[in-house]
Amino acid sequence: MGKKVKKDNETPCKDAFEPLPFESKTPATVVLMLSSPEEEVLAKACYAIYKFAEKGEENKVSLLGLGALPPICQLIHHEDKMVRRNALMALGIMATNVDVKNALKKLDVIPSVIDKLSPEEETVVHEFATLCLASFSVDFVGKLQIFENEGLPSLIRLLSGPDPDVTKNSLETVLNLVQDHPNREALCELGGVPSLLDLLKSEFPVIQQLALKTLERLTTDRDARTAFREEQGFQKLMDILNDKDLSDLHVEALRVVSNCVADGESLRLVHETGGLTRLMQLVFSPTPPTLEVQTNAATCIARVARSSENRKLLHDHDAERALVGLLSAEGDGVKTAACHAMATMSLHLASKDTFRELDAVCMVVQLLSHGGKELRQAAVEALSSLTHNSQPNAVAVYEAAGDEVLVQMLSDGSSALVSHAAATLANMADQEPLRCRILTHGAMAALVGPLQSATTTESLLQVTRCLAALACDADAREEFRNAGGLPPLVHHLGSHHKEVRCNACWAISVCANDEPTAVELCKLGALESLQEINQSLNRRNQFSDVAMLKLLDSNLSVKYSVTGQLASTDLTTDGFYDAGPVRPGDKVMTLEELSKQPVNQKRPVLVANTAAEEPTPWSERVDSPTDARSSSVCSKAGGRTSRGKSRGPKEEDKQQQQQQQQQQQQQQQQRDEDEGKVQTESAVEKPWAPPCDGAFQSLVTDATKSILTLHDLREQYVALARLVSKAMGGAVEMERLHEFHWELHLSELKFRRRSNLVPIGSVCKGIYCHRAMLFKCLADRIGVSCTLVRGEYNRAWNEVLLPGATPPGCPPPRPQRRSLYVVDLMHQPGSLLRANTPAAIQYQSI
Repeated sequence: MGKKVKKDNETPCKDAFEPLPFESKTPATVVLMLSSPEEEVLAKACYAIYKFAEKGEENKVSLLGLGALPPICQLIHHEDKMVRRNALMALGIMATNVDVKNALKKLDVIPSVIDKLSPEEETVVHEFATLCLASFSVDFVGKLQIFENEGLPSLIRLLSGPDPDVTKNSLETVLNLVQDHPNREALCELGGVPSLLDLLKSEFPVIQQLALKTLERLTTDRDARTAFREEQGFQKLMDILNDKDLSDLHVEALRVVSNCVADGESLRLVHETGGLTRLMQLVFSPTPPTLEVQTNAATCIARVARSSENRKLLHDHDAERALVGLLSAEGDGVKTAACHAMATMSLHLASKDTFRELDAVCMVVQLLSHGGKELRQAAVEALSSLTHNSQPNAVAVYEAAGDEVLVQMLSDGSSALVSHAAATLANMADQEPLRCRILTHGAMAALVGPLQSATTTESLLQVTRCLAALACDADAREEFRNAGGLPPLVHHLGSHHKEVRCNACWAISVCANDEPTAVELCKLGALESLQEINQSLNRRNQFSDVAMLKLLDSNLSVKYSVTGQLASTDLTTDGFYDAGPVRPGDKVMTLEELSKQPVNQKRPVLVANTAAEEPTPWSERVDSPTDARSSSVCSKAGGRTSRGKSRGPKEEDKQQQQQQQQQQQQQQQQRDEDEGKVQTESAVEKPWAPPCDGAFQSLVTDATKSILTLHDLREQYVALARLVSKAMGGAVEMERLHEFHWELHLSELKFRRRSNLVPIGSVCKGIYCHRAMLFKCLADRIGVSCTLVRGEYNRAWNEVLLPGATPPGCPPPRPQRRSLYVVDLMHQPGSLLRANTPAAIQYQSI
């Protein structure tokens, strides 16, 4: 038997399979057809997906969910032209959906789409490829991928194509791309400006508008403006602006002009092509253009006016009248643009006067209370510019009652509003009647808020400037102080911004013109901050020195502690105290703060303060030496039991002393009872006041009676010196100064008073520093001129000016030369020592 052999397969049928007509209403089935190996099926499936996606956004999302994107992205590279075209149509229409676009980013499809922009591809492919790129170019990542894959040259080429849809899609993509500087620069280098200008002549308005918008963004760069000029772009824009049938393009055309006039050369071309005249016509036209056109015309005028030469040119074209006319327009946008332009034009002095003559100031003031926030901000900006260096315009704001609204704006909260309102008020405050009117509206209290919460440097600069301009009288400073404005003002001394720091110093120099404010500023640490500023070469400014001097001049106690000297023009008043010298940067404590400290071993704080009640004559005060040595010293020094009187008082005097002592005891008892009532009744605590000094008041009275009757100035100084010496223990020989136990006496006074504060009139034994202070305080109160200078080791002295001696027989010169003398209050009371002589130097130092 032979081997069984398997029969060969039958040969296939020679007849082809007949085409199978197929229809499907299910998107999932159509998506499955994208995997077919047949070109016709693929082409029909892609086209069906295109038509389905074209019907709405939900369909596009549905196709995304069915997984249509990956096969479609592959099919755009298919060999068959029909399949490739239909796939790109489906991809382009689906890419307009945000979800689809985000999914396509992950598939990195942009390089493939850019490849389809080649000239070999048909117009439909170009249309949907550019549509796809227009969708991708909206966000930064898409723009970057298009740029890196060199899509911009192909897009520029397609701008000149015959198909309007391709041109529109390409133009939209380019518009999105030129939002970034690198793309703007690349477009100019690739010669895209001429293509854009050619599109201005398109018969399709949408293409013209897109081209103008692209030019508007493009001309923000200098190089693009240069290319625009070289291609006669201004002439083409003027053709549009002069054509009433193209009024729908005037807004975009004006925006391009606004960008271009930033260059002087471009402005010259605008002027030569009649651009400025056309701008005025757009405003003055008997048939007013749209509000948007007027708004852009005003914006263009504002940009032209940034240059001083341009402002003069606009003034010659009567631009002020055009802008004032826009203030009566209906839309807030037009008025806002007009106000911005007025603010810029007002930098030209002649324009300030023209605006006032046209009653523009009053019209702008009325806008402060109307319209939205942007309009009010633009209006107050215009006022700040109109009133700068223009007193007539400031008066015009005053006459229009704009000051009250401006003060209210200080509490608005907007940095821009506050800044311009403060600037306008500062401009007005240069005139006293206007300043007084502004203050009646509570301007000082209104400044506190923005001073505390200013968020921009410019607003802070204007607020501090306004404060310095308004704080010119005591009532204003008191209002500002009571409103809590001093702490934030002192805080700004530490600003890192140079101009803010400078303005804060300026404001403090004005606020420190009265003693209460100066004392409060010192309490808040202003003095230490100013010292730190003045010690720094970088932080020091033109007002820091002035502020510190003003602060010290209004607080002589601090000035004496810090500088160690008072000039003859520094007149002490009640409350003046000497707490000793302080080192630079150390805080100088107020008298109230010093009074609350427990008694310590440091030197006492000497206080000069006249009595509020009936004073006790200093000649009747009884010294209470603690030992025989101090009593004998007082006796040797001239005694202290009878200053200026004989040692044996009459019986009547003793009775008067006893009666006065009884009255004082009764008064003290009554005061103690009153204090007890205050504590038990929890009444409101009275403001702290320095201790009264009846003895010092008595010394002032005696000095007034005995010294002012003398007509010779030298005799007055001698008599006052002897009075001071007698009040503080009399003359003390230099060799026996160590026996003059003044320290023990002052310690006793501190212990007896239970305070570190010692009234100057109660000091029975004083040396150089005590006597010099008393001499200065008495001299200031009776109108005799002298200085107070602190030396080392408790040395202090007074210097006076006296006419020099004239040789016999010679008439005194006119005016007589004066010489400086040091007054001896210790060793030979009344001696006047010529300054810089050995005797004077010996008195001033150990």
